[in-house]
Amino acid sequence: MGGRHPAASGIQLQREGVQAASSVRLPRFGFGVPIIGSSLLLLFGAPNAAFAASGPVPHSSGDTAWLLTSAALVLLMTPGLAFYYGGLVRRKNVVTTLFQVFVVVALISIQWVMFGYSLAFGPDVGHLVGNLSWAFLNNIASSGGASYAATVPTLAFSIFQMMFAIITPALIVGGLAERVKFSSFIAFILLWATIVYDPLAHWVWGHGGWLAGLGMLDFAGGSVVHISSGVAGLVAAIYLGRRHAIGGKVVIRAHNVPMVLLGTALLWFGWFGFNAGSALSANSVAVVAFMTTNTATAAAALGWMVLERLKTGRVTLVGACAGAVAGLVAVTPAAGFVTPAASILIGLGSGVVCYLGSSVLKHRFGYDDALDAFGGHGVGGTFGALATGIFATVAVNSAGANGLLYGNPRQLLIQLIGVMAAWTLSGVGTYLILRLVDAVMGLRVKTEDETMGLDMVLHREIAYGEGEETA
Repeated sequence: MGGRHPAASGIQLQREGVQAASSVRLPRFGFGVPIIGSSLLLLFGAPNAAFAASGPVPHSSGDTAWLLTSAALVLLMTPGLAFYYGGLVRRKNVVTTLFQVFVVVALISIQWVMFGYSLAFGPDVGHLVGNLSWAFLNNIASSGGASYAATVPTLAFSIFQMMFAIITPALIVGGLAERVKFSSFIAFILLWATIVYDPLAHWVWGHGGWLAGLGMLDFAGGSVVHISSGVAGLVAAIYLGRRHAIGGKVVIRAHNVPMVLLGTALLWFGWFGFNAGSALSANSVAVVAFMTTNTATAAAALGWMVLERLKTGRVTLVGACAGAVAGLVAVTPAAGFVTPAASILIGLGSGVVCYLGSSVLKHRFGYDDALDAFGGHGVGGTFGALATGIFATVAVNSAGANGLLYGNPRQLLIQLIGVMAAWTLSGVGTYLILRLVDAVMGLRVKTEDETMGLDMVLHREIAYGEGEETA
């Protein structure tokens, strides 16, 4: 990572929005237009070099193409997640589950541009969060934003990170499925992304973030994405309580196994952009991350299948899919720091611990983590973050650090501190946000609405059938 890239020829960079507003000539079609135009420029700022279309561009076209491709792959993961979750819920809640995941894409896409990126990656405030000087993506080129990825335009880096910001809160759907009002869900997601995700991203990845300064390794989001969303799913499941008609002899199974497989396939495919794209360059580290991602995923699916066979006497496709997702989660923080051989161990371990988290832990403690947001992402992310502190080696990535097996036990301690920090921020932040939204709007739907199914009650849509109804 290097310094700022120079301004495009013929464009005067404006470091402050107010200064930019004063330098722009406004059309004078009446008294009101200049005033309105000036007010908008004060708010949004004038275009800067990040949006320049002409002049020399000192960036790698290969790196830029790879990062944009990776961003598209990561975006594809979110509808993949929708299919994965949609196949697991009851058929009367399929549309609602798909819609909850889908609306996160629209909501966070706007939040990220308005202020999310600035909070996560903007100039540091107290090692805790970025300030708002990059709101609406203004001044990101002239304020040092390029130092995150010197060989690509700053805006490309922001686009890539936006896709992470989108999928993370979408993962929480698994912990509150089939129980929540749609309007309350939207309010919760917006607050959670702003209060939990953006600061945590700054802690781990932002310049000046305290965990980054400590030396925590998180290649593609084990803590930022998976621990934060998994713990949030756990807190939400406990806060909301069990779904009605759950318990006793009632067992809910995936209503559409092919949909689960489709979602898993899209997640596996998109995850190559998630992990290999986090190299921020088309280089050898991206190649290693690609290989370790695939290897750990395959090993985790096999590990889950073996344990499921030992525990239940059979193997299931849904279980194999859950195991694959567990491997994807666990290798995420380690992908660009460990060898392919180590990724096999990480994958096998994650298949085992995530099976126990999803099939044993929640049953023992009685919380209704409907789609195993915590069992898969919270447990898998925690395991992967700690495994990174064991298996990381500078032989793979000189920008990383050696782990416990390579003579550096301190790295494992740093990883543990980072895990505890992510657990605390997400746990406390999620609980407070749930309390606030519940007090203002109410969170849970009525018992009779839940029994009928949220698809018809909330959206007047059904997932299957001819869709006929009496007018």
